[in-house]
Amino acid sequence: MGLMKTMMVAAIAGGVALGAQAQTGVPMKRIAEPKAMFSTAVWAGDTLYVAGQTASPVTPADAAKGTPAVYGDTKEQTMSVLTKIQGILKEQGLGMGDVAQMTVLLVGDPANGGKMDRARMNEAYSTFFGTAEQPNRPTRVAMEVVALAVPGVLVEIVVVAVRSSK
Repeated sequence: MGLMKTMMVAAIAGGVALGAQAQTGVPMKRIAEPKAMFSTAVWAGDTLYVAGQTASPVTPADAAKGTPAVYGDTKEQTMSVLTKIQGILKEQGLGMGDVAQMTVLLVGDPANGGKMDRARMNEAYSTFFGTAEQPNRPTRVAMEVVALAVPGVLVEIVVVAVRSSK
C-alpha cells in the first residue's frame, strides 16, 4: 500500500511539472533562495506553481537538550502552511483568491490513532477558502502519505495560482 501512495504522489508531482512545460514559449521565472536545492515557486506565464510548503515549528528543536522541533497538530500545521503560502502569494502580487488548484499531503497523526486528520485540516482550510471575504474554493486533492521529509510534519501543501486578467 505504501508503494501505491508513493506512486500517486510522484504522478501528481509529474503532472504539475508537465503543466508548466506544456505552456510552450511562455517565459518562466524561478523564485528561489540562492543556495536552495529547488525553487519556492515558478512563474510560467500568468501561472504560479508553488512548491510543497510545510509548517514552521511551534517550538524549535533544542540541540543542547536533544529535543526535536514540535510542529503541532494537523489543524495548527495547516494554519501555518496556508499562512506561509499566503505570504508567498502576496510577495508575488497574488492572494488566496488566485489559487486554482491545491494538493494536500497528510501524514497519519499519532494523536488521531495514526490516521490522517482530514476534519482538522478542513477546519483550518475553511478559514482561508469559501469565506465571505474570500469566496474562492480551488480544486483540491487530499491524500494520506506514510511520511514527509521532516519528522513531526503532518501536512504539506502544493498550490497552483493564476493571475487574473481583471
